[in-house]
Amino acid sequence: MSVNKVILIGNVGKDPDVRHLDKGTPVCTLPVATSETYVNKSGERVTTTEWHNVVLWRSLADFAQKYVKKGAQVYVEGRIRTRSYDAKEGNKRYVTEIIANTFQLLGRRSDEASAETSVVADTVQELKEPIPADDFPPPANESDDLPF
Repeated sequence: MSVNKVILIGNVGKDPDVRHLDKGTPVCTLPVATSETYVNKSGERVTTTEWHNVVLWRSLADFAQKYVKKGAQVYVEGRIRTRSYDAKEGNKRYVTEIIANTFQLLGRRSDEASAETSVVADTVQELKEPIPADDFPPPANESDDLPF
């Protein structure tokens, strides 16, 4: 038996990037930052930030496109997947992603998003058939300096 499960609470680093595959299936990618603060041996407070590439499919992608903005605090539940793609320079690149099956906005909600947020967050998106790796878009320009 094995388990591949991730739970994140963090902030969105930039507005969602939503694309549609050949058959019209929406897929959204967005960076989510999680931070950890600790006190080092010198007594200084140190904060480290980890960036996660989150992928949302179908109704979760549609939801993110409508309501999620850079800086929003989100709850993400899903699984880790690493895949490869060929970069423009011809090099093989690898990217590790969180494939979300639960996605929820945290903090203050606008009235418009309030009702739909709870409906979508309670819906777990399980794929009946795996989506071929060729259907996944390459990641958006990756940057180590993604402010939110």
